[in-house]
Amino acid sequence: MAITEYEDQIQSIINEPNHEGFVYDFLSVYEKIPKATITKLRKGLNNLSKEPGEVYLKNKLYFKQTDSDLMQAYVDVQARVNELGTKPRFIIVTDYKQLLAKDTKTHDSLDIEFSKLPQKFEFFLAWNGIEKADFDKENPADVRAAERFAKLYDVVVKDNPHASRKGLNLFLIRVLFCLFAEDTNIFENNLFTNRVKQMTKEDGTDFDAFVSQLFGVLDFEKSQRPVDTPSWLNDFPYVDGDLFKDPHESLMFSSKSRKLIIDAGELLNWNQVNPDILGSMIQAVASEDSRSHLGMHYTSVPNIMKVIKPLFLDGLREDFEAAKGNEDKLQHLYNRIGNIKFMDPACGSGNFLIITYKELRQLEIDILKELNNLGVATMYVPSVTLNQFYGIEIEDFACDVTRLSLWIAEHQMNVKLHEEISDAVRPTLPLQHAGAILALNALRVDWNVVMPHKRDDEIYIFGNPPYLGSTVQNALQKEDMNKVLSSFISKYKNLDYISCWFLLAARYADNCNVEFSFVSTNSICQGEQVFPLWTELLKYVNIKFAYQSFEWKNNAKKNAAVIVVVIGLTTKEKYSKKLLVNRQGYQQTVSNINAYLLAGPDVIIEGVPNPLNGLPNMVKGSQPTDGGGLILTQSEFESVVRDHSEIIPMIKKYVGSQEFLQDIPRFVLWMNKEQYQSVAHIPFIQKRMQIVSAARMKSSNTSTKSIANVPYAFQHVSKCYVNREKFAPAIIVPSVSSENRYYAPMGIADEDTVVSNLALLIYDAPIFNLGLLQSRMHMIWLRTVGGKLKNDYRYSANLVYNTFPVPELSKYRKNEIERLTYDILDIRDEEKGTIAELYGSPLAKKNPQPMNPRLLAAHQKLDEVVDRAYKSDGFKDDSQRLALLLKMYEEKVKSLGE
Repeated sequence: MAITEYEDQIQSIINEPNHEGFVYDFLSVYEKIPKATITKLRKGLNNLSKEPGEVYLKNKLYFKQTDSDLMQAYVDVQARVNELGTKPRFIIVTDYKQLLAKDTKTHDSLDIEFSKLPQKFEFFLAWNGIEKADFDKENPADVRAAERFAKLYDVVVKDNPHASRKGLNLFLIRVLFCLFAEDTNIFENNLFTNRVKQMTKEDGTDFDAFVSQLFGVLDFEKSQRPVDTPSWLNDFPYVDGDLFKDPHESLMFSSKSRKLIIDAGELLNWNQVNPDILGSMIQAVASEDSRSHLGMHYTSVPNIMKVIKPLFLDGLREDFEAAKGNEDKLQHLYNRIGNIKFMDPACGSGNFLIITYKELRQLEIDILKELNNLGVATMYVPSVTLNQFYGIEIEDFACDVTRLSLWIAEHQMNVKLHEEISDAVRPTLPLQHAGAILALNALRVDWNVVMPHKRDDEIYIFGNPPYLGSTVQNALQKEDMNKVLSSFISKYKNLDYISCWFLLAARYADNCNVEFSFVSTNSICQGEQVFPLWTELLKYVNIKFAYQSFEWKNNAKKNAAVIVVVIGLTTKEKYSKKLLVNRQGYQQTVSNINAYLLAGPDVIIEGVPNPLNGLPNMVKGSQPTDGGGLILTQSEFESVVRDHSEIIPMIKKYVGSQEFLQDIPRFVLWMNKEQYQSVAHIPFIQKRMQIVSAARMKSSNTSTKSIANVPYAFQHVSKCYVNREKFAPAIIVPSVSSENRYYAPMGIADEDTVVSNLALLIYDAPIFNLGLLQSRMHMIWLRTVGGKLKNDYRYSANLVYNTFPVPELSKYRKNEIERLTYDILDIRDEEKGTIAELYGSPLAKKNPQPMNPRLLAAHQKLDEVVDRAYKSDGFKDDSQRLALLLKMYEEKVKSLGE
């Protein structure tokens, strides 16, 4: 049940004129107490107390209603409960004016006005199996506020089907500000809610006129208001900040919408909200596709800190520590933090800006306290202000939410300032103007227009822009990509959408004191995207810090995680020491971080069509494009060969990545024209050919339609087959393989096997070739330069195989590698299990499965021999292996270019 449902149901119960059935109705709010139990309780069948006005439900509740001394009644009940062997979870005693309660397990207690019970529903959630700690973690004040807002939003939208969305959103933002203001001493306590109750009719018909008048005066100082302004309006202070600048758009209101606003004022403690979280949830309320995920759309503070701490906060804090005890240095830092500019060019509801603002304000407070400790007598002059903060967001409502959240954050920090430095006062009203929070497409606007800057300005840009791979970009986003990238990157169409933000930030930062950091999917640092993107980026900036791949999620109970990296960039050569945080969360200081987010030189691998290493060509397997008509399962194969033995020569084993790894038996019809004609009369063949033809005719691809009349033939036949009859053993390389294994398994496809387009193969290759690919050296290369499909390695012939550096190998070394490779193949045959089972998932975070020990030992022997082929005395660790591979690659490319 939603929070608001608990509160509303309890509110309805306590509003009843007769409280005779209160305790039974109250128990029925909590779903885990069976209705049958409550019905029996009403009838007195399972009430273990015989005293009038008392209800004792075993294990659950001891309740007493009294008309006399409330505290004495509570003491009497407590004494009786102490004598019980099995205690009820809760004690409740009330005279329906005041209520006393106790949780006998946690010993928490309540002493509240009876009318305030709806706001304390969570005290009794143990009846639903939810303990207080769990509730506090999953349902903060922000969720309460967002749920109230959602109900109000739905009612107002339904009552105003023709109103502009901008007008609706602006009204709701203004109401939220008023509710927050009256709970935080910006307005007089409960001023807004009380005026709604006093000055408007219960049916809500005059509420529009009320808010129109109210919103109309909040943008004017009292001295500028008309002399005949009613006193009830003049009680409201001047707000400014552009929140009430635009006129209110007339709306229809009802008794329901009026009541929801009053409930939001009376049932919520708005001073407890977190603006960064609330803002995201409010935005989710207004987004139809996000409503079901309330509480899941905010970015957790720890994750935001991964972006802003190494970007600038750590440095500022270090400067603060170095300045302690020195008035001049402290004053210099105080002035400096008031001049830094911050921008989030995909700000959403402003989470990153809000946390940054609060952190800067806290640093401002700490500097002032340190100056006070030095005995420096200064009058408080603000340093950090909202006009240092800039944001770009394509949704105008999100911009409104960002401004509101920043104002809330500002007020909270103003209160904290006064709490920590009593003589420092910073009024919240009139509201301060943010630098610029603009509803624009960040990829179609000049960032220097949004946030003008000079060469020496200190500027930080950060955020979590949309990722969007090339296959999910819509037409407008593809236009954005073309506008931003086409002039700089020729092969930009396969890049993720977020690449635009990286390039625009890099160009904005060129030759200036600008640093930036973005959260991104890890795909821009893997595979084919690395060369086109980073070759251009590294012209302007280098990597200051990086978090390797990790799960980006918030603290919500049902959050959805995505694998991301965090990359911070700065102008070239500014930092000699870079911070690198690996996948396990350990950080190290390194001299350089490359585009693969590894410690090492800036070597970027470019895919090539042919091997640079002298190895045989790797090609894509054969593609049927058949709608399943040419493919046979084990049972289908057995059936057709039983009934039509003449088809047997035209059936081959069919293997792709999944079939190889999982040992799934599949077969394929493999025929030339003459063979097909010899069996075309067989009903089974006719039916299968019809399936193929129909599937090809439905295709939008012209080349696929053109071969619908030759259904027996594959659309693409791998170049390794000289003709359709000649086969030979080939190395099979799965296109996709789990990252949770020590090695990406590969094998041998025999002469009776067709390798599908979902795998790669090396035709007529020596066995030592397979040994090289199964070594640790090659696995490191794959991990570094290969792409990913979710969390799996995606093998690329052009990018991984063709670029893999291979040293000169003696005949002896090749024979040694070949012998050890055959050992591995023999062990696979001898041990039980599929290839996937034998290689296990030893690197998995959850439920890791070990690699077969015999197989692992054989691979390790192979690794030792292959390592010595590259370096006679072997390697200390994988970083040494990678460093040598990158050097070999760089030297090879250089030699080919000479």
